[in-house]
Amino acid sequence: MQGNKNVIDGLNTLLGYELAAMDQYFVHSQMYLDWGLHKLYERINHEFDDEKSHATKLIERMLFLGGKPDMETRVGYKVGNTVAEMLQSDLRVEYEVADKLRTVIAMCESEKDFVTRDMLMILLDDTEMDHAHWLEQQLGLIERLGLANYQQSQM
Repeated sequence: MQGNKNVIDGLNTLLGYELAAMDQYFVHSQMYLDWGLHKLYERINHEFDDEKSHATKLIERMLFLGGKPDMETRVGYKVGNTVAEMLQSDLRVEYEVADKLRTVIAMCESEKDFVTRDMLMILLDDTEMDHAHWLEQQLGLIERLGLANYQQSQM
């Protein structure tokens, strides 16, 4: 099936963000594991798998629409140096992904590609209700408990 070029371009933009988030979560999860923060490792490794799933869905849809996935571009990738920086960077990229998802969802509406829109709505729900919400909670815990107590709770 030949899809709309604007929709395919939008999907490629989203792919760049999802790949960056995936790479960032992968590096952060390995850092947490190395530091002995096993609970953070498990959760962030799970987020890595979720981002891989999101990227897979975008690639599958692009291929179905006759597009070519851009596997080189990474948008928003920034590895942190501390637990707080890592969580903040992960939250930032989730906010950026959510913003781009809303933009591409609106474009899909205007181009009348409702199947792609519906797929992206599921990704937006996962991004906002799971990923971003959990990261906001962790940063809130650091504020309330202090970094040392938070880190101890993640061992």
